[in-house]
Amino acid sequence: MSDYSGPTATERTKACLDAIEKFDGAVNAMITVTSDEALRQAQVADDAAAEGRWLGLLHGMPIAIKDNIMTAGVRTTSGSSFFADHVPNQNAAVTQRLLDAGAVITGKATMHEFAFGIRSDNPVSGQCRNPWNPSRIPGGSSGGSGAAVAAGMCVGALGSDTGGSVRLPASINGISGLRPTHGRVPNHGSTPVSATLDTIGPMARSVADVARIFAVIAGHDERDPLSADRPLENFLPTLNDSIEGVRIGVPRSFYFDDTDPEIEFAVRSAANVLAEAGAVLVDIDVPGAGEMQHWATILIFSDACAFHAQRLRQNPEKFSKPVFDRMSEGLKFTAVDYANALRTRESWKNQFRQTFREIDMLLSPTLPTPVPPIEEDKSLLEATKHATRNTYAGALGQLPGLSIPCGFGSDGMPIGLQLEAAWWQEPLLLRVGCTYQARTDWHLRKPPLLPTS
Repeated sequence: MSDYSGPTATERTKACLDAIEKFDGAVNAMITVTSDEALRQAQVADDAAAEGRWLGLLHGMPIAIKDNIMTAGVRTTSGSSFFADHVPNQNAAVTQRLLDAGAVITGKATMHEFAFGIRSDNPVSGQCRNPWNPSRIPGGSSGGSGAAVAAGMCVGALGSDTGGSVRLPASINGISGLRPTHGRVPNHGSTPVSATLDTIGPMARSVADVARIFAVIAGHDERDPLSADRPLENFLPTLNDSIEGVRIGVPRSFYFDDTDPEIEFAVRSAANVLAEAGAVLVDIDVPGAGEMQHWATILIFSDACAFHAQRLRQNPEKFSKPVFDRMSEGLKFTAVDYANALRTRESWKNQFRQTFREIDMLLSPTLPTPVPPIEEDKSLLEATKHATRNTYAGALGQLPGLSIPCGFGSDGMPIGLQLEAAWWQEPLLLRVGCTYQARTDWHLRKPPLLPTS
C-alpha cells in the first residue's frame, strides 16, 4: 500500500499537475503532459477506493514516464527530431504494468536526445534544467524524470539506465533511483541505446516508493529477448528489516580518486550512518575498475551506431551536432574491439563474483564531482565521460545499483550515494536504502523553486 495517507488520488494528481503548470516553464522537465487522462485515471482510482477496491501497489500514484518508453496514443519522441510526431499504438511492457497496478500517468518526461548524454537537451523540447538551480544540468539521460520528481510534478518516474542514466539524475536532483539487474525489467517498447546494457528503472523521492514501482515493473516478458525469466520474491514486507551484519565494501581506490572533498565527506558520513545501523564496513580493492569505462564505451557506442546506422548514414542533419559527433565515435571501433570488450565484460563479471563473496554491496559517490553548469565549456563526449566514471563500471558488470541522496554541497546542490550489489539483489539494496532514509532526511528536502512569472 502507499506510504502516504490522507489525500485522494485526484488531490495528489492535481498537486502534481499544478507543479507542472507553476514550475515547468523554468525546469522544462515534461515533454508531453496528459492532464485530462491523468485526472480520469485518478478518478477511477478514487471511485475504486470508495467501493473498497484496491487497484494495486501503485493505486493512485502519479508517475511520469521517460519519453523513450512507449505510451499508446501519447507522443513518444525519444527526444529526437526523427520521432517528434511519433504516437505509438501500443504500450511498452512497463507502461502497461504501471497502469495495471493503478498508477496515474501525468505525462512523458524529457530526456537527452536518443538517451545519449548527461545534459538532457534535445531538439524537440530543448534543455531541461535542474530544479535546485536552473543554471545546472539535471543529469541524463533521464534528467526529465529526475527533475520532475524533485519538482513535485509526479511522485515516481521511470527512467532508463545504460551507463548511469537513472543513477546520475537521481543523484543530481536529490532523489532516489534504481538501476535493476540487466534483464530484470523488460525493455520491450523502449528505444534502445545498447541492448547489451540497457535497463529501465524507477525513480522517486523515497526508496520505499522506488521499491514499490520496481516490484510492479520487474518480471519476464517474452517480447524482450534479453528479459530474464527469474521470479522476484515478495520483498516489500522486509523493506524495514534490520541490516545487521550486511557487509558494505568501501573501495580503497578509483571510486574515491579525485572526488570533490565535500562529496567524499558526505558519502563517507553516509557509510558511518549505515555502520551505526548495524552494517559492517569493509575496506576493499576493486582492481581494474578504472579501465572499465573504456570497455563499456565500446559496447555502448557500437550498439548505438548499429541501431541508428541508417539514420547516421542517411539523415545526419536530423541529429543535434553534439549527439551526432559523440555517437559517431562508435563508428571508429572495429569488430575486434567489440569482441575484446565482450571478453573483458565476462572477466569483469567473474571478478565481481569473487568480490561479492567478501562483501554484500559496494559503496561509492554516484557523481564524484559537483553538478556541472549547463553552459560548461566541454564537449558532450568529455562531459559525459567525466560524469559517468563511477557508474559505467557497474553497468558493464550488469549489476543493480541504487543512488540515494546523502547531503548537499556548499553550492546548494544534492550529493548522491551509490550502492551496488550482486545480480538479483535489488531487495537488499532497497532494504539498506530504506534503513538509511529512516535515519536521515536528505530525501525529504525540496528545491527552492521559483515561479516562472
